[in-house]
Amino acid sequence: MYKYILMLFFAFAIVSCGTDTDAGEFVVGSDYLAVNNKVILIDTVTVEMATINFDSLITSNQSRILVGNYDDPLFGKVKSNSYFQLASDSYSLVSGASDTEATNYVFDSISMILKYDNYYYGDTTKVQTFNIHRLIQKVKPNTDDDSFYNNSALNYSPESLGTISYKPRPTEKDSINIKMDAAFGQALFQRFKQRDITDFDSFSEYLKGLVLVPSTENSSSVIGFALTSKVRLYYSKYLSGTDTETSYVKDFTFLDATKQFNAISLDKTGTLIQNLPASSSKLSSLLTNNQGYIQSGTGVACRIDFPNIKQLRYISDKGAIVDAELILKPVNNTYSEKFPLSDSLRVFVADKLNRISGTLNSSSGTALYANLNKQSDEFNENVQYSLSVGNFLQKEMLRQSDSRSSLVLVLPNIAKAVNRLVLGDQKHLNNKIQLKIYYISY
Repeated sequence: MYKYILMLFFAFAIVSCGTDTDAGEFVVGSDYLAVNNKVILIDTVTVEMATINFDSLITSNQSRILVGNYDDPLFGKVKSNSYFQLASDSYSLVSGASDTEATNYVFDSISMILKYDNYYYGDTTKVQTFNIHRLIQKVKPNTDDDSFYNNSALNYSPESLGTISYKPRPTEKDSINIKMDAAFGQALFQRFKQRDITDFDSFSEYLKGLVLVPSTENSSSVIGFALTSKVRLYYSKYLSGTDTETSYVKDFTFLDATKQFNAISLDKTGTLIQNLPASSSKLSSLLTNNQGYIQSGTGVACRIDFPNIKQLRYISDKGAIVDAELILKPVNNTYSEKFPLSDSLRVFVADKLNRISGTLNSSSGTALYANLNKQSDEFNENVQYSLSVGNFLQKEMLRQSDSRSSLVLVLPNIAKAVNRLVLGDQKHLNNKIQLKIYYISY
C-alpha cells in the first residue's frame, strides 16, 4: 500500500518543504475512498553524525593476505601485517620414496610466491617493501571463539627470512617471488630428509608460521594477495655415478584459512579523529570539521542519529511515514583515484552504546544498502549515497520507550580491506547530509 500511495503522490506532485501546513490533498486507494489525505515532504528533521570505533574486527578466515602501509592525510598511518600457518599435502620429499633414497636428495633454494588478488589501496606507483619473519608462537587465538582480530598479534623473530622492494601490479595475473634465506631453507629441508618431520604436527611444531611485515621506511600502499600463494622448497635428486639429476618442489600452502589473519592498525596521531573514544562512545562531527569518518580494517565507522523523530507523531492524530530518503555526500577532495569511492555502504542498526542488533532491513526483511550515484557534474553535487530509511524511521517514531536506535555505516569488506570515506554532516559547508521524509495523515 505504501508503494501505491507513493505512486499517486508523485503523479500529482503534491509536496511541501518543512513541517508547515503547505500540503496537498488527494484521494488514495480503494481503502481510503472519499477520505482526504495530506502528504507532506519534511526535510528539516535534525540528523546527527558522529564517528565511532569498533573494539575489534575478525580478520581471520577472510581469504586475503593483506600487507603494506601508507600515510593517510585524513586518517593517519595505516599498517597491515599478515600472519599465517602453513601446511603440506605430503610430508615426505617424494611420494613413495624410501628412506635410503633420501641420501641422494640435495637442497637448491626456497621462495615465497605471492599471487595478487586484485585488491589494492593507496599509491601503487611507489616502491613498497616488506619482510618475512618466522613466528616463535603458535598460530592459536588467545580467545575462546577461535578467531583472530585486527588487533591480534603473535611474537616473531626479528631476523628477516626474506625481503622484497617492488612496485605493486595488483591488477595483473602474475605473482611476486621472494627468495628466502638459504640457511632457513636448508635446515627445513634436512628435517624432511632425516625424517624428523613426518606429519603436520611435527611440521607445525618446527615451523609454527610466518608473518609478512611492511617496512616503515617507505609507506605507500596496502596490497591484497590470494590464499593460493605458497612457500616453495626446491630440491634435486642425483643418480649415483652419473651427472643426471631430477628437480622437485615441495609446496607449503594455506590449507586452513582460519589460521591466517591480518593485523591492521591505525595511528591517528595529529588527525581530527585522534581523540576517538572507546567503542561504546562517539566523537561528534561538530568536533571533526562537520565530518564523519569510515574506514575498513580498523573499525572506524559513521553513526547517524535522529534525536527528534518521535515528534513527528504529533503532526496528526493518524499518520505514518510513507517513505524516507537519507542522502549522504562524500566530502569534496577526500576521494580520488588513489582513494576511490565504494559503490555502496553497509548499514547496521545499533543502540546508544554502538552495540549492533542487526542490519537495516526493508519492510520485507531484505538488507538495505546506501548506493552511490556518480553522475558527473561540474561541482560533484550528484556524487552521493542514497538510503531508504522510511521503515526504520516509522518504527522509531512509534517506539514507546525512551530508548532509540542509531544507524551505523560501514564500507563493504569491512574486515579484509582498508578503504575509507569521509561524509559531511548537516552543517557541512558543501556536502550536507539530507533527510527527506514523506509523511501522510489520514
